[in-house]
Amino acid sequence: MPTFLFAHGAGGGMNSPFMTAVARGLEERGIDVVRFEFPYMKAGRRVPDREPVLLQAWRDVVVEHGGGAAVVIGGKSMGGRMASMVADELGVRALVCFGYPFHPPGQPEKLRTKHLAALTTPALIIQGERDPFGTRDDVAGYALSPAIEIAWLAGADHSYQPRVRENFARAVDLAAGFIEQH
Repeated sequence: MPTFLFAHGAGGGMNSPFMTAVARGLEERGIDVVRFEFPYMKAGRRVPDREPVLLQAWRDVVVEHGGGAAVVIGGKSMGGRMASMVADELGVRALVCFGYPFHPPGQPEKLRTKHLAALTTPALIIQGERDPFGTRDDVAGYALSPAIEIAWLAGADHSYQPRVRENFARAVDLAAGFIEQH
């Protein structure tokens, strides 16, 4: 079973309730989970590093854990977005994103999807139907690679509210099944 390397996005760290719940759930399913923080988080800053620094952090942690073929990568929000931007380059086994930020809230014209059209890495995005970063209706119109599967959490937002416990359990089941498959 590959190791799952897991990063949180802006506004959360590796010990956030979200990261802890998902990591614990995956570990209970026998999946080795390694959580990590981007440099700005380690330094105690609230403002994310620029994209090149975030992408290099992913490169470094993948190499540290045996290289692409040994790992599945992913994350929450920005952590998953950055993982998706290096997944093909690093040759990882698969990608799992929890709440992908398809666009900034209230700015659907500022898409963050260009690289997703050509993604070849098998990917699972677990998205709330009411996520302000990309609702079911928003995402339906995007040109996404056939390598990407999207699983929708009914009525959930970006943090999988409401019914958090139920939505976390479903997200863990979906992610575990996908990781086990790859």
